[in-house]
Amino acid sequence: MRIALTGEALIDFTASEAGTLAFLGHEGGSPLNTAVACARLGVHTGFLTQLSTDLFGERLMGFLAGNGVDTSFILRSNAPSTLAFVERTPQTNRYAFYTRGSADATWSPEPLPQLPADCRFLHFGSISLLQEPASTRIADLITANAGRCVIVFDPNVRPSLIPDMAAFRNRVTNWLTMADLVKLSDEDAELLAPGQPVDALAADCLKAGARAVIVTRGGAGATLWRTGHAPLTVAAPRVTVVDTIGAGDTFTAGLSVSLLAHGVEHPAQLGELSDEAWTEVMRFAATAAALNCTREGADPPTLEAVHNALAQADN
Repeated sequence: MRIALTGEALIDFTASEAGTLAFLGHEGGSPLNTAVACARLGVHTGFLTQLSTDLFGERLMGFLAGNGVDTSFILRSNAPSTLAFVERTPQTNRYAFYTRGSADATWSPEPLPQLPADCRFLHFGSISLLQEPASTRIADLITANAGRCVIVFDPNVRPSLIPDMAAFRNRVTNWLTMADLVKLSDEDAELLAPGQPVDALAADCLKAGARAVIVTRGGAGATLWRTGHAPLTVAAPRVTVVDTIGAGDTFTAGLSVSLLAHGVEHPAQLGELSDEAWTEVMRFAATAAALNCTREGADPPTLEAVHNALAQADN
């Protein structure tokens, strides 16, 4: 297992027609989407969570296994599955979550799982950090693997689940101290630091201990910040957008997969990569995310599809 992810797995019910209560179910959750994307991009990936034994949990388990994700670290529970309802708008997506007492929210392994020796990236973040006891045990897992794995943090801020945004921002400050690589969307950045320039927020993340910070801006591309380097921006490929669900998760997956391909296996190496290598990493991630957007729902591309798209762009 080269990449491990921990956090929620849920069923996304997306509105099938604007203005109605007609919804279509999809397997989802930011960490699950990222795990599936990593596996489809050709890297042995494992997922650490707890799934329900209900009909939704069975679907999630089968979906992960069917996409080649290692499920050996997944616990099972008779608690219900987390459900999310998504209303799509031309600008963004609106969410309603049903998480209280769910199987993934009550993930609390004792003892903590021991990651395989060849695991090099460990991802955390998203709504799993808003629920106890999962939040505390996730933090324990991250702390236990600090310095050994590259710790990737994607806050994936969902304001509808956060009753006290000021308190949440304080908690994010603590999670940032655990991260080596921070990935934020421009929407995350605005929610975490309203009215503050994005480069100032990136500087705060670096000061907290991150070695690299990347902010995505949808079709406008993404920018990387590192201490002692000028910001580095890559453009997003031009595609016909069908759906943006899972795009950020696929981008995050692309980062880890491409960083591994560039030989990054330790946190310190994030600061040693050249601008040229980082440009290749971010182009790979942006291309994977763009291809995801050409299909309905979170549907990450294969490694071959990303390589083909990059080759066509270079010709």
